[in-house]
Amino acid sequence: MPEPVVALQMYTLRKEVAEDFAGTLKRVAEIGYPAIQVGGLPQPPEAIRKVMDDLGLKAAGTHIDLARMENEFDKVVDEVKALGTEWVVVPYLPEERRRSGDDWRTLGKILTRIGARLKGEGLRLAYHNHAFEFQTFDGKYGYDILFENVDLDVVQTEIDTYWVQYGGADPVAYLKGFAGHIQIVHFKDMGAGEDRPMVPVGEGILDWPAIIEVCKSGGTEWICIEQDECAPLEPFEAARVSLENCRKWGLV
Repeated sequence: MPEPVVALQMYTLRKEVAEDFAGTLKRVAEIGYPAIQVGGLPQPPEAIRKVMDDLGLKAAGTHIDLARMENEFDKVVDEVKALGTEWVVVPYLPEERRRSGDDWRTLGKILTRIGARLKGEGLRLAYHNHAFEFQTFDGKYGYDILFENVDLDVVQTEIDTYWVQYGGADPVAYLKGFAGHIQIVHFKDMGAGEDRPMVPVGEGILDWPAIIEVCKSGGTEWICIEQDECAPLEPFEAARVSLENCRKWGLV
């Protein structure tokens, strides 16, 4: 089984991307990342692809709003193919679409339909979690209701380790439960303390040896480092520390 490739989710550097897109990607490559995951498309996909190709960066998918997939499907397909990746990821679910167990069941059916259409285009769909998926409805997490109502052949998970922990669940248990369907995993760490800060991967309380073992045995293709808030470190330094810890673990 091939080793997973470490990528940086560019949301970590969203401010830097807005100020200097090409320069930011150049620094990411210089730090040592072999791949990135695009959070939205800050420039036309052809322009992004050219900069990536020039720097030797691979694409670990892109985050695309669900509404765009529903309303601009053909355009989304063209963009993703131009970017040079097969992965389309739902990054967030608006509150009005997750107020009940039935909302999660409905979402499962919607994602299955979209995933089947994407599969027909040679693309793949995944869903990225936050903490709100771990609200309970009739004794079940919304996340569990959702994945009871999808076809896992066409809808994958993109488990975010920090947000599973934040939501009160066990990231290792969820990764084990979805083994074979965890092609992309977001590595995000949680610091100690009641405020549960985001910290560079390997600097917090999550059980990284267990997480890495499950990812490797479960078929993970892409490990995406992400840190939404980096203070007191500046974002490039936070990204560097995360990558250095991954290097120590033999992932790079």
